[in-house]
Amino acid sequence: MTHQQSALRERIRQAITTQPQSFSTILSSLLAVQDALGWLPEEAIEEVAAHSGGTVNDVWAVASFYTNFRFTPPGRHVVEVCWGPTCHLKGAQAILDEVQRALGLEHEGDTSDGGVSLKYNTCLGACSQGPVIMVDHAIMGNMTSAHAHEAVARLDKSDGNHASQHGA
Repeated sequence: MTHQQSALRERIRQAITTQPQSFSTILSSLLAVQDALGWLPEEAIEEVAAHSGGTVNDVWAVASFYTNFRFTPPGRHVVEVCWGPTCHLKGAQAILDEVQRALGLEHEGDTSDGGVSLKYNTCLGACSQGPVIMVDHAIMGNMTSAHAHEAVARLDKSDGNHASQHGA
């Protein structure tokens, strides 16, 4: 095992064992690892199985059931577009279309350069500010197509930084 693999496994174990609740489940452990790493590498499935006393198949069954888990590393930036009921009624489809156009994507996914991951989200918890997008965990409300385009265009795809944001 390389030093990098060992360090990854240690980060995974730390995420699993430092969960705030006293009783951890396969699902809570997977969520803790995804929060820590941004995705679930194969090592995470193995470590969660070892921690829970389950099998790799048990853990994979849970992980593959939920669509919010990633099994590949996300882009340097993550853009989420809310398409929940409120945002939908306030124009989320036009915003989603513009973000996809700006990123050169037809669906949610990753740009070819690995710079940005686009995710559809059913609720970002900011309905009063809808329509809403989230860029690198920063919620931006009262979006228009033009503002969404600007937010995506400001992403520096080379280093993981982005400029100031509109809304929220």
